[in-house]
Amino acid sequence: MSIVFCTLPSIPMRRPPVQPSQNSQSWRERLRALRNIPPLLRLVWSTSRWLTVTTLLLRCLAALFPLATLWISKLIIDLVVRAIRHQPFDHLMIWKLLILELLLAVGSDTLGRFISLVDSLLGDRFTNHISIKLMQHADSLDLVSFEDPVFYDKMERARRQTTARLGMLAGLAGLAQQFLTLISMLSAVVFYYPWLLLLLLAATIPVFLGETRFAMLNYSMLYRYTPERRELDYLRYLGASNESAKEVKIFGLGKHLVERSRDLFARFYAENKHLAIRRAVHGTLLNLVPTGAYYTAYALIILRALAGSLTVGDLTLMVGAFSRARNTMESLVSGLAGISEQALFIKDLFDFFETNPTISSPPDPLPAPRPIRTGFEFDRVSFAYPGSGRKVLDNISFRFYPEERIALVGENGAGKTTLVKLLARLYDPTEGRILLEGVDLRAYDVDELRHEIGVIFQDYMRYDMLAAENIGFGRIDELQNHERIELSAEKSLAADVVRGLPKNYQQMLGRRFEGGVDLSTGQWQKIALARAYMRDAQILILDEPTASLDARAEFEVFQRFVDLTAGKMAVLISHRFSTVRMADRILVLEDGRIIEQGTHRQLVSLGGKYSELFELQAAGYR
Repeated sequence: MSIVFCTLPSIPMRRPPVQPSQNSQSWRERLRALRNIPPLLRLVWSTSRWLTVTTLLLRCLAALFPLATLWISKLIIDLVVRAIRHQPFDHLMIWKLLILELLLAVGSDTLGRFISLVDSLLGDRFTNHISIKLMQHADSLDLVSFEDPVFYDKMERARRQTTARLGMLAGLAGLAQQFLTLISMLSAVVFYYPWLLLLLLAATIPVFLGETRFAMLNYSMLYRYTPERRELDYLRYLGASNESAKEVKIFGLGKHLVERSRDLFARFYAENKHLAIRRAVHGTLLNLVPTGAYYTAYALIILRALAGSLTVGDLTLMVGAFSRARNTMESLVSGLAGISEQALFIKDLFDFFETNPTISSPPDPLPAPRPIRTGFEFDRVSFAYPGSGRKVLDNISFRFYPEERIALVGENGAGKTTLVKLLARLYDPTEGRILLEGVDLRAYDVDELRHEIGVIFQDYMRYDMLAAENIGFGRIDELQNHERIELSAEKSLAADVVRGLPKNYQQMLGRRFEGGVDLSTGQWQKIALARAYMRDAQILILDEPTASLDARAEFEVFQRFVDLTAGKMAVLISHRFSTVRMADRILVLEDGRIIEQGTHRQLVSLGGKYSELFELQAAGYR
């Protein structure tokens, strides 16, 4: 069964400002974060082996071009020097080498363009691949996970990685290419002057340590601000959404939302500015080390050339190779620091993938019974949200029989909706058990079980899709069955709504896309009811199904409901006693407990909580 909720979160209470942290992760944690790179590479490999191999081969080839170009330049310069000194030389060889260098330049440019093309294609496929995996994994997780702010922050950070880590893929491939280029350049340096290699390495280590430290500080800042970033996204939504526009204008919330957003922006900017300035100052000072090392090496190379140990061509090759090696090493250092930072963000992605559902089918699940013969039994069931000591339901016990219609009544927060979520196994009990046909609900196949349950919650989803899809999603395997869709619309009284649309069942609903038509709240509710009827399930659960309907429409819906639930099990949650009195049995909940149950007549005569609530509501009509 497919059950979707669309509850807009309330604006969170203003949090105290996040205090800037000066502590970065330890080296052990940094190295541990690098363990996320191999699984990322496996994901890239599984995305497209052909494109992965192609980009690696092209980069390996491109890495050799800089040294080849320098070597040819050295040979040309040596020949020119021989010509200037009137020494014998091969005139034709100069032009051959020049043509070869031209071909290398053209080849390097062509390779670069093909590398960019392959990286772009691989990046697109990787983004799509990760996005699909995120959706698939999210679909497997429990509803209670989505109601946990800590988990939601983790999911939000993981979601951002689908596009934000594309640069890392190109960065990793670029690092591999630069490393090969560095090896080739260093081979030339070592050939002429081995000691320069030690000077080069010693000069780059401080830069690497400094860049890595600030990368960790940047990640720490972004990690701590994840809840505030979600709050900012929500404020943006409230400030520019057709769903919130009416209340924002009526209550004059615009300035408040703008100021609250500005406050968050200012806090982000202040800490980011502080960190950026420190990073720039430290980077400038640390960069003096490799710069000094470079010019020291430069001086040593010139001294050897003046001593006659190097030809002009050798000097050109050495200077070019050392300069290129220095730039490449600095780029590698910067790239490695960036990779270590991004590896921490990738950890968020894999942490999300490692989150496992607690509600799943057992290894050898039982098929859902059809038909249901003995019904459900709640046996001392209690439920509390993870991390909360408060029980939403406390020691609930009752039977729910085949072909019975029961109603749940109680004030807000009494546990009515939680009870039906347990019935549909969107949650599992914290204590006790729920039996179906005398067997624990956890023994059944989850998908089959939910297939037998049709639900419409009061916070039902409004899909910005075709009218036919809005109804057909109730039974996704029958989405192309137009007769069934139209029959479901007739049952819920949504057929007249659809017939009044310009394109009937092919009409786009909502204002998100061009040509969409928005509906009134009552019309949307009839569409949602049609979605519940689409399932043709054995158990029908309606949570405040007529809250947005007028009196006549409500009467018609429930007349139809009585007819359509004949021979089925039905659960009705409603605050309207004119509605619940048609149930075979009414359960009255208070503070998570069942305090009364019986028919409408029995409960009124009992003079208890139900009678009190009924009289309060009836007094409003007198």
